[in-house]
Amino acid sequence: MAVTRSDILTNAAARDAYIKGVTRLKKELLSPNGLSTYDTFVTWHHQAMMKMTPPTQNERNSAHRGPIFLPWHRHMLMQLENHLQRVLQDATFALPYWNWGADGDQPSNQQPQSPLWAANCMGGDGDPVATGPFTLHNWPVVVESTSTGNLRSTNRGLRRGIGNGVDLPTSQDVKTAVANSTYDVSPWDGTEVNSFRNQLEGWQPDPPQLHNLVHVWVGGDMGISTSPNDPVFFLNHCNVDRIWSAWQAKNPGSHYEPQQNTPGAPIGHRENDKLNTFLNPKPTPADLLDVSSVYAYDTITDIL
Repeated sequence: MAVTRSDILTNAAARDAYIKGVTRLKKELLSPNGLSTYDTFVTWHHQAMMKMTPPTQNERNSAHRGPIFLPWHRHMLMQLENHLQRVLQDATFALPYWNWGADGDQPSNQQPQSPLWAANCMGGDGDPVATGPFTLHNWPVVVESTSTGNLRSTNRGLRRGIGNGVDLPTSQDVKTAVANSTYDVSPWDGTEVNSFRNQLEGWQPDPPQLHNLVHVWVGGDMGISTSPNDPVFFLNHCNVDRIWSAWQAKNPGSHYEPQQNTPGAPIGHRENDKLNTFLNPKPTPADLLDVSSVYAYDTITDIL
């Protein structure tokens, strides 16, 4: 049975279940060094970012700066959703999303006042975060990336720097990206400006950045390769996946690019290449294009 993902700011039950579920995963320790089930998602994301994919250009890796960005993160969201259903003992649980485009429509000084940052939701700003469910007592950060791209153990509170001198993307920015009917094009990286995928991922300032800008706006732990340390990471990516779902609905005749026989296509990003994942059997982008039997979104009409 497919579950329905909804807006965290309009579904209090989904909000509360998400907080309860990730907290349980954080306390589910897998090793004596304090790593938890939740922390495996942090290390997985970091490891994928550090694995460059040939041809190695413009920092394209096995989860970012290329066509694989959307299916790889869709796969990651599905695995987290499965674990949350398990620890909540609720097969109907669905990940909530943060509709940051709606917050981006607000004036700059009002964007940090969104209910998302209330004490009963994601909590607030700070180094460390001092309000809400993810303070040091409940949410110790135990693994982080260094400036040289290594992982190291730590024991500190979650960090955020909300605002960071930029504004969130707007709902019109999202609609502009969805209007682009081309999924991806050569050179299949962060430099090209003519693909929906790169507009959504956000490596180019014009058209407006989307996903990347959200990471920058939240700041702190969201700004490094171990960004899943902040549970807001998954709310961001759930909205990214919702936008991809809207694009798929609007472009039913368009397909994933690059296909397997596309000349010059980067290895690891083609439609039948195996994803960088700890799971077996490893899915391919082609396996993740139709997920209608697994989940749907409460609405996509606002971004079409």
